Amino acid sequence: MNSGVACAALLLGCAPLWAMQQSVAGVQAAAQPPLTVDRDPVPAPDPDPLPQAGDAVAPGTELGPIGKENGRYTLRENAYEVSLNASVFDQSGRSIQTLGKDAFHVYEDGVAQTIASFRHEDLPVSLGILIDSSGSMYDKRAAVDQASLDLVKLSNPQDEAFLVDFSSEAFIDQDLTSDIGKLQQGLSYVKSSGSTAIYDALVASADYLTKNAKHPKQVLLLVTDGEDDASSATLDEAIRRIQDLDGPVIYCVGLLFGEGRGSDKSESRHARRVLETLSEETGGQAYFPRSLQEVDPIAREVANDIRTQYTIAYHSTKAPELGGYRQVHVEAKEKGFSKLTVRTRSGYYPHIAGAAPGEQSTAKDSRRSQ
Repeated sequence: MNSGVACAALLLGCAPLWAMQQSVAGVQAAAQPPLTVDRDPVPAPDPDPLPQAGDAVAPGTELGPIGKENGRYTLRENAYEVSLNASVFDQSGRSIQTLGKDAFHVYEDGVAQTIASFRHEDLPVSLGILIDSSGSMYDKRAAVDQASLDLVKLSNPQDEAFLVDFSSEAFIDQDLTSDIGKLQQGLSYVKSSGSTAIYDALVASADYLTKNAKHPKQVLLLVTDGEDDASSATLDEAIRRIQDLDGPVIYCVGLLFGEGRGSDKSESRHARRVLETLSEETGGQAYFPRSLQEVDPIAREVANDIRTQYTIAYHSTKAPELGGYRQVHVEAKEKGFSKLTVRTRSGYYPHIAGAAPGEQSTAKDSRRSQ
C-alpha cells in the first residue's frame, strides 16, 4: 500500500481532528479542520502513542489485543471469530425475516464452517453518513439532508452516528452522537464546492469507526452524484483497507440523474459500477434513484435493512497466521422457499497478532484482477 493510502487511513486520527471533537455548539463551519490526505511520499510520524494500562476508554468498549497496522495502533477482537451481517431475500426481492439458525450454511474458501452464534434482532449500530459536497451537489443538498435525518430518526435509539462531508478534502461536521439535533446542526456546516475524493473519505471514516465506535455493528452511508476524481487511494486500495480493518458495511446512494458529474452516459455507467462494487464487497447495497423524490424512501429502506439483519458468527477453520484473503459465501435454505439470496460481505483479511504494518496478508489479492 502506498504512503498516500497509509495516510488516508490516518485521516481521522490526525491531531487537527481532535479539535473537532468538542461540543458542536462551539464549532463554527469556518474553523472546521480538514481531514486532509498527506500526499508527501515520506510517511508522517505516528500521531498515536501506544495505549497504556489505565488509559480512559469509551463506555462499553471491550479491549482486545493491541496491534500496530499501517502506522497506527488498533484494538482487535478475537482473530478467529468472523462476524457477518446478512440480509435474506426471496426471488421477488422480498426481505425474509422468519429464518432460524439451521437455515444458514456458511462457507470460507469453499469449506463449511460451524456457526458459533446467531442473532436476529435490532442491534445498535455505529453509523457514518458521508455526503459528497462537491459543487455539482448544490441543488441536491436539501433532499439529501432530509433523507439523512430521516435515516437516523428511524434507527435504534441506542445507535450513534457521525457526519462527514467531502470534496477534495473530508471534514467531520459532527462527531459520533445519538443527538439528532447535533446531527441536524452539523448538516448546516456542509458547503458544496470543489472536486470529490470518495475513496479517501471512505478509508478515513472506516478508520475512525475502528478507533471510536461503541458498537461492533458498523455502517457507512455514502451519498454522491458522480465519480471519484481526487483521491490518493484507488478503488481496490480503499476496499482492501476497509476489509483489512474488518470494516463497516457500505450503502451507496448514487444520484446519477440530471445535470452533474454523473450525467454523461459512460461516466454514469462507470460511477454506478464503482458504487455497486463498494457495496457488494462489504455486504451493503447500492441504490440509484431516478429523482430527488426517491432519495428519502431509499433512506427508509436502508434503515429497515440495517434493523432487520441476521448476525452470524463463526470461528474460522483456517488459522489467521496463514494470511491471505478469505472468500465467504452464505446460503439459506428453508422449506416453503424455492430460492433464497443472502447478501453479506464477500470476504475478509484475518488479523495476524504481532504482524508488522503491511504484513497482515501473505497472499496477493487477485479476485478483482481476474
